[in-house]
Amino acid sequence: MSVTSTRRETTAPAITAVLTGVLVMVVLVRVALQSRRGQSWDQSAMDTVTAGRDTRLAVLSMLGYVGIGSIVAVVVGCAVVAVVRGRVRLAIGAGVVIAGANVTTQLLKHTLLERPDLGLGTLNSLPSGHTTVVASAVGAALLVAPRLLKPVIALLGGFATTLTGASTVVAGWHRPSDVVAALAVSLAWTAAVALVLRGTAVPVVGTLAGAVVGCAAALLFLIAIGVRPVLGWDGFWEAGLVLGVVSAATAAFVVTAAAVSPAE
Repeated sequence: MSVTSTRRETTAPAITAVLTGVLVMVVLVRVALQSRRGQSWDQSAMDTVTAGRDTRLAVLSMLGYVGIGSIVAVVVGCAVVAVVRGRVRLAIGAGVVIAGANVTTQLLKHTLLERPDLGLGTLNSLPSGHTTVVASAVGAALLVAPRLLKPVIALLGGFATTLTGASTVVAGWHRPSDVVAALAVSLAWTAAVALVLRGTAVPVVGTLAGAVVGCAAALLFLIAIGVRPVLGWDGFWEAGLVLGVVSAATAAFVVTAAAVSPAE
């Protein structure tokens, strides 16, 4: 097998993941942000779930831990793990993923994207900053983690990202498209860095199961603390669809990020 064909096999998944992240972002901007019907669907989706006062306070308390401090902690942790493993370039890559994804999200939300006045407000909230913080941290962790730990990272990452994204919807801070957009941004940066690193990216057994279990556990946790359909049983399927889309998108992000990460 030639060197050229080997590189194609190695980089094809990462290239596909980058393009997928960009394409998802473009579609969300066009449909959920710039069309009247998309804005209406998105707003209705956010309004399908509710929580009582105590549950809302618990959700807001959890979201309060997501910020600059958590970013610094993850960057330091990734750097330590990478250096201990003798993979300094992975430490640099992890930092680039986190910085790139979060800067991109802030630029898109506050500078580059505008929400047209279609009767549902003009304040743009796409992509979700909180979700980007957690998702980019998961992508960075998957880059630096040894192969045996990737399923564990997938489980914990699926739980944390789903919990954060769904909580922003429950709190009324973000619409579902904002959460999916944050995942798309984080995926594009994770895959782009993995492409530059050019490690041997191979599927790791257990990441799919770990991601699914983690995402499902996050939804069960939210239900256990009091998140409910706003219309009671009459709104069960709508609320289930919204939370299901968030968790499914998160699982897809985690599995794809793990698949393109170098298996070193």
